[in-house]
Amino acid sequence: MEKIAVALRRNFPLILVIFIAALLRLYRISDYMTFLGDEGRDALVWLRMMREGKFTLIGPQTSIGNMYLGPLYYYLMLPFFILFRFSPIGPAAGVAFFGVATVFLIWWVGREWFSEKAGLIAAFLFATSPVVIIYSRSSWNPNVMPFFALLVIYGTYQFWRRERFIWLPIMGITLSFALQSHYLGLLLIPVVGIFWLLRLLKLLKGSEKLKSYVLYTTYSILIFFVLTIVPLIWFDLRHNFINSQAFLKFFSDRQTTVNFKAYKAIPNLWPLWQLMITRLVSAGGIVWGKAIAIGLILGMVVGLLKKDKNFIFILIWLVIGLVGMGLYKQHIYDHYFGFIFPAPFLLTGFILSRLWDVSKITKFFAVLFLGCATYINLASSPLRQSPNYQAERAQEVDKKIAIEAAGKPYNLALIAKQNYDAGYWFYLELWGKKPVAIDPQRAKETITDQLFVVCEDPVCEPINHPRAEIANFGWVKIKRQWEFPWGVKLIKLQHNE
Repeated sequence: MEKIAVALRRNFPLILVIFIAALLRLYRISDYMTFLGDEGRDALVWLRMMREGKFTLIGPQTSIGNMYLGPLYYYLMLPFFILFRFSPIGPAAGVAFFGVATVFLIWWVGREWFSEKAGLIAAFLFATSPVVIIYSRSSWNPNVMPFFALLVIYGTYQFWRRERFIWLPIMGITLSFALQSHYLGLLLIPVVGIFWLLRLLKLLKGSEKLKSYVLYTTYSILIFFVLTIVPLIWFDLRHNFINSQAFLKFFSDRQTTVNFKAYKAIPNLWPLWQLMITRLVSAGGIVWGKAIAIGLILGMVVGLLKKDKNFIFILIWLVIGLVGMGLYKQHIYDHYFGFIFPAPFLLTGFILSRLWDVSKITKFFAVLFLGCATYINLASSPLRQSPNYQAERAQEVDKKIAIEAAGKPYNLALIAKQNYDAGYWFYLELWGKKPVAIDPQRAKETITDQLFVVCEDPVCEPINHPRAEIANFGWVKIKRQWEFPWGVKLIKLQHNE
């Protein structure tokens, strides 16, 4: 007992940080989590896996083109879906679990590469960052990216600095998970490649470990190929190579997608750096974010002058990531930074820990920064906002549909600018009240006598609406309509003979 008490006292700061991270991610998660079309689509995939044995070979569709990710995210979250009895709260809690695990991993990496203090500071700032919290409270494939990206970087460090080549096949797994979280995980490959080549060149000078290095590299490539490439090839063979064609179009039509000339990214580096720091470290405060961005650059200059190899290692990861994103020609969203989320926090932890140890004056500024950052993060916490109750509200609408359908077949449509009907479809299918999907080629079999239209837009006119589900239903008239307290309308249409 005494040893346990000593261990608890010694690790109390870390335990406190982990507790804060868990609280900010799991508190009332069912009320705050996002549950719209994408989340409903994923929930339907898990439901059909369990009920119909439809184990998918493909993951979610990306927002660009007709490209699909791999299926690993679905299999990663499936146990949470089962554990929570087929509820979408399960995968959201699973994402929160990986968010807390990322906080711990940042502490571990910061402690090993720099110091205990650096790891704690980085982990605390990551745990309380409002944007990071937002992306740790809902089930969405990019939300697990920071965990696997940091594992990839940590594994790279292990085989580069420590010659622990067993990490190479482990990285085959973690890199596959990162890439199947979001295709920006491709920017992790140049980082891994640079340090893999550096270690190879050193081993070529005469080392007995060269054979082991090549062997473990082969294992890594095979694992990555099986987990990432094989499912996509199998899917393409069955679906006329739609994914391959989408990839080809994305990288060939570079007028609106990417630029392969690296120097073109240079003008974008400062805006991207400032944007990332503003969103992640300064809770969206523009002036505060610009000041931190400048301060971190000054700190990085000092780190370079001292030639700290671990610091330079993180810096290379960060620079390659920003250059890669600087070549992207479309809008940059917060989750695009997922593959480098941990990097600015580790750099901040490193710099603040050095300031802490230099003198009383620099220690004062480090404490002042932490105090301000804590206040700003907590003041901007998403928990201070009202819950969205999206899952609960979808259930309320679906209960009304199920009652009004009266056990008869029905069709379903949604009118919304930024949503689609999978979120509503999920609960109806879960309860055995599944709508009938209209197929114009089988109109007599799939068009029923009643169509329920959910209206999320303030102005909603379902008559003659161009939405496919409504247009294919034919001439209609409104039979009944209901309005929910949060502004959503439910309209029951029937054929107008």
